Amino acid sequence: MESIISNLLSRFEKGSLSRRELVQGLAMLAASGTAASAQEDINFKAANIDHVSVQVGNLQKSIDFYQKMFGFAVVSQAEEGGVKIVRLGNNKTLVSLNVGGPPGRVDHFAIGIPRFARESITSYLVQRGVAPLQGDLAGLHIKDPDGVNVQISSQT
Repeated sequence: MESIISNLLSRFEKGSLSRRELVQGLAMLAASGTAASAQEDINFKAANIDHVSVQVGNLQKSIDFYQKMFGFAVVSQAEEGGVKIVRLGNNKTLVSLNVGGPPGRVDHFAIGIPRFARESITSYLVQRGVAPLQGDLAGLHIKDPDGVNVQISSQT
């Protein structure tokens, strides 16, 4: 546990972790069980890429492209935080499109895992020195070393 706390403090001192993220990480670490129990519930070996979210300049043009090129159907549509999101795929979402800038940027990709349990995954991440991003986001989101948003969600 000392190495995890040291990692969190080091990241905070380097500026790659905010004070809020440090406090959240330490709080989650204190509330979490042992590393072994958290790992037992999490199986990244059975993970898949659930979907990729792409920012587009023209939503309808992009929908038409994915439908024509791959035969994808609209799986669902939503508006979240004033942003319209259209999810396309066959039986499940493979591509999620939202109007944003710059167009063509991958907003995030989602890794789906079996037996998704928010508390266990949070503990698992914190034990490895990463505090999940907070907010009304589906699943849990973390940033990779280059700032790519990675969503961890229930496998579909």
